Amino acid sequence: MAFINLCFFIFLLASSASACDRCIHQTKAAYFSKASALSSGACGYDSLALGLSGGHLAAGVPSLFKDGAGCGACFQIRCKNPTLCTKEGTRVVLTDLNHNNETDFVLSSRAFAAMAQKGMGQQILKLGIVDIEYKRVPWGQTEIVGVDVAQVGSSNWSFLSRNHGAVWDTSRVPQGPLQFRFVVTAGYDGKWIWAQKVLPADWKNGVIYDSGVQITDIAQEGCSPCDNGTWS
Repeated sequence: MAFINLCFFIFLLASSASACDRCIHQTKAAYFSKASALSSGACGYDSLALGLSGGHLAAGVPSLFKDGAGCGACFQIRCKNPTLCTKEGTRVVLTDLNHNNETDFVLSSRAFAAMAQKGMGQQILKLGIVDIEYKRVPWGQTEIVGVDVAQVGSSNWSFLSRNHGAVWDTSRVPQGPLQFRFVVTAGYDGKWIWAQKVLPADWKNGVIYDSGVQITDIAQEGCSPCDNGTWS
């Protein structure tokens, strides 16, 4: 029986929006001493995660992980100690599920130290846990909530199921080269996105293929305060 197992990375572009898409949240963050702990996490990115955002990775609580739909989400995070930390903070990519109920995020040590003022990275690492505020930001501000596959030229689409994290699979694999379409969050709703490129007829599991998809849609939140500015 043919079987397909896919891990999707969707590249996102910033766009303007009338509703709030950058709600500010207050919480705490801790860190893992090794980024590999996050790369081998629940999203299924494996070693590919180490190349995301310069190794600035994060595990998020279930409300951020969203049963895997939150995988690849990007957040701007800064600690709230102005003596120790910068106003800009750092950007992280969500690659894992955080089971720690004391913090919303567990960061890679590189991301955790990047919140600090120049020369104070070791001081913030010694704290272990810090108070932070964060907001979701573009280039990871929407979610894949559905994936379909069909033979190129066919309108007979089959749905994939989320196996775990960002990994989708199906045992109903069409013959020949394959095309894909995705349902992504857009505004307060969802929309279909068609992949510009396809898998060749001789595709293989474990090989990376470029879908050619770039998404400008941004999922909206209803909140106050709303911060559409740049932290600097």
